[in-house]
Amino acid sequence: MNCICCDYKNNYRVLFESKYVALIEVENEKLAGSCFIIPKAHKEPLFDLSSEEWLDTRNVLAIAKKLIDEKYKPDGYNLGWNVGSIGGQFVFHSHLHIIPRFADEPFAGKGIRNWFISEENRPVPKPISTKLNTIYLA
Repeated sequence: MNCICCDYKNNYRVLFESKYVALIEVENEKLAGSCFIIPKAHKEPLFDLSSEEWLDTRNVLAIAKKLIDEKYKPDGYNLGWNVGSIGGQFVFHSHLHIIPRFADEPFAGKGIRNWFISEENRPVPKPISTKLNTIYLA
């Protein structure tokens, strides 16, 4: 298997490791302070995480928050898992995004849900077939 997260020690800067998960720094100046938590074992969707991995993720999340709070002093956070390609997942190894948010951002106050409820995210209406109209109007 050729998974960038399975080989995380050679591909990322590791901030912290526990028995089941690793805290990884996101190297992107647009997302200062961001990081993610990955299970050490290959798990594609988060739904496959074991009870131990869930608990370890929660504990490492608390450590991540402390590290980010001390260094960046954010005003809020977004946390999220993308699951499946339609859900935005393009690295198919489960990972929890931890994104600090700041009051002076242009999109401050707009959370994850904002994109889902926006007009740009409305599905294209599907036309009702003429056959259905004929059946129900006859």
